[in-house]
Amino acid sequence: MENPSSFPIGEPNNAFAQYFIGQSYLAPLIDAPEIGVHNVTFEPGCRNNWHIHHGSPQILIAVGGRGYYQFDGEEAHELKPGEAVYVPAGTKHWHGAAPDEAFAHIAIMLPGENVSTEWLEAVEDDEYLKLK
Repeated sequence: MENPSSFPIGEPNNAFAQYFIGQSYLAPLIDAPEIGVHNVTFEPGCRNNWHIHHGSPQILIAVGGRGYYQFDGEEAHELKPGEAVYVPAGTKHWHGAAPDEAFAHIAIMLPGENVSTEWLEAVEDDEYLKLK
C-alpha cells in the first residue's frame, strides 16, 4: 500500500487486528510512557470497531488520505488532512478510512486515571458503505 502521509506507516497492527475490519498499520511517533502518540494508517475500507476510551480523551489529527469518524448517536463526519477531532473520555465512537481511499491520522492519548479502551461491536457494512 502507498503511504498516504509523510509520517511512517509502521508495522501491520496485528495486536489489534481483531478490532478492525481491514488492514491497519501502527507507527509510534514518540517514546514517552506517559503519553501515546501514534500514526495509524488504514487501507481503503478499513475501520476500527466502535470503542470507548475510559479515563483519557483522544485527539485525532488527519495527516493523509480521507477518512471518517462517528460518535454514537450522530452522523459520520469526513476527515481530511489538517482536520482534528477531540474525542472526550467515555465517548463511544469509531474512525477509519473512506471506503475507496487510504487514510492516516495521528492518535494522541492523554494521561489519565485508570486509562483503558473498551472494544465493542463492528461498524455495520450497510451503514459504512453509504459513506462516499
